[in-house]
Amino acid sequence: MSDVAIKRTHPTRIAAIAVGAIMVLLVILLVFAKTGERDTTTSLIGQPAPGIRGDVVVGQRFDLGASDRWVVVNFFATWCAPCIAEHPQLRAFAADHAAKGDARVVSVVYDDKSADVKAFFKNNGGDWSVFDSDNGRTALDWGVAKIPESYLVSPTGIVVQRFVSGVTRGELDSIISQYDALSAASSSRGSGS
Repeated sequence: MSDVAIKRTHPTRIAAIAVGAIMVLLVILLVFAKTGERDTTTSLIGQPAPGIRGDVVVGQRFDLGASDRWVVVNFFATWCAPCIAEHPQLRAFAADHAAKGDARVVSVVYDDKSADVKAFFKNNGGDWSVFDSDNGRTALDWGVAKIPESYLVSPTGIVVQRFVSGVTRGELDSIISQYDALSAASSSRGSGS
């Protein structure tokens, strides 16, 4: 009878050890798991925008420092599903503001091939300047952690907002409207004194 008791406790002990190991793994995953929302703060907010280097893959050369309008600097890749999903939003934003001449989009390729980027823009539209990755130097200067990531730069060359995991035309327009309203209010107070 003691042989039967030993055989019964052995499988029970193994099952308990297996359940314990699974629980330990779940706790480790929970402790080290990243939250779904990434931090949108950056030391660039309120600072002059870093330069954009690299060869032009699509469009024409563009000097961020010489711009007198809002600029969306978008880091993307053709293999990135969220980048593909946000592309129509960027296209719509660029088209809306092209006629006004008050904003534009500039993209920086993140770890992708020039041929793939050219094909992507040919097939999906978008007529803005696209720069190669410059061996990652530009992304490093901007502090890009994961794509898609975009930065909104004011007409004065100051970074005012960072967008992680995609951006919409509405979000961009909302931030621009807020800053334009603040600027107008500040100007009217300054001239009314």
